[in-house]
Amino acid sequence: MKILIIGGSGTISTYVVRKCVEMKMDVTILNRGIHHVDLPKSVKIIIGDIKDKQAMMTLMKDNFYDSVIEFVAFTKEDVQRDIEVFKGKTRQYIFISSASAYHKPVEDYPMTEETPLKNPYWSYSQDKIECEEYLKTVIDMNITIVRPSHTYDNKMIMAVMTRWGYEYAHIQRLKDGLPIIIPGDGTSVWTITHAKDFANSFVYLIGNEAAYNDVFHITGEKLYTWDQLTQMMAQALGVKAHIIHIPTDFIIQMMPEMEGPLFGDKSWSVIFDNSKIKKISQEYTSNIGYEDVVMDVIKYYESQPEKQKISEEYEELYDLTIELYQKNLRS
Repeated sequence: MKILIIGGSGTISTYVVRKCVEMKMDVTILNRGIHHVDLPKSVKIIIGDIKDKQAMMTLMKDNFYDSVIEFVAFTKEDVQRDIEVFKGKTRQYIFISSASAYHKPVEDYPMTEETPLKNPYWSYSQDKIECEEYLKTVIDMNITIVRPSHTYDNKMIMAVMTRWGYEYAHIQRLKDGLPIIIPGDGTSVWTITHAKDFANSFVYLIGNEAAYNDVFHITGEKLYTWDQLTQMMAQALGVKAHIIHIPTDFIIQMMPEMEGPLFGDKSWSVIFDNSKIKKISQEYTSNIGYEDVVMDVIKYYESQPEKQKISEEYEELYDLTIELYQKNLRS
């Protein structure tokens, strides 16, 4: 089976590439060549910018793929461009959406693929919903939509209160004995999925007619509280976690940038019904837990000084949020 993966070097797509090769698929990846990862030798690489529609149409002129898998489309314009580029060039277009698109506030458990899509808090999720709505109108291409939920690898810091790109601050705060904010009372349940487990099921959607014009989420079945994940990281570091629970609405009042990541995602309990993907996948797994990789995460950051970035602005606001919340409790 001949497939094209757009991206191929991210948290999820790296594992998907490896699994596809293991399944004897003919894999080509298309990306800008910016991020370098170890790829199996059989993988072909096309260097290009998927956002350049004319260049892509030229590149695809004499190519045909059984499946095109899009990991880096985030807006309706992105998927509209893809449909134009790959029309007549593939039997199946797989769009990676997000389980964060499911209805917020959460109204029912467990979440299924029939759970309504609505997220008034986070533009990322709103854009993914708009992508899905457009793709459901496409009539001349087989579309498969996949919704991952907080999928991680052996390099991802699992923290609820961070600024994108500055996640290392969570480790540094733990090392320095500084308080760690957990929204709410710390008991909300969060589903996380290792990318290797995700890939084990995902590959069975590729080129599978039973997956055409349908939607699937693929998540693990390991559940954690944010308190547990924070304690897990602290234990691996050999330190004590000083957790402070602060109501989510107070956090957002102080740190408006957290509205999307919290109200739109991580402040809710999320539990999924994976029955649908289990009927398709021949090897659904949920084997790897964060406890299995947390030491790898720490070693990765300790060996990568350039990744140890901290936003002083964000940390000052973080500390101010704690200070004012504690002051309000005393008054």
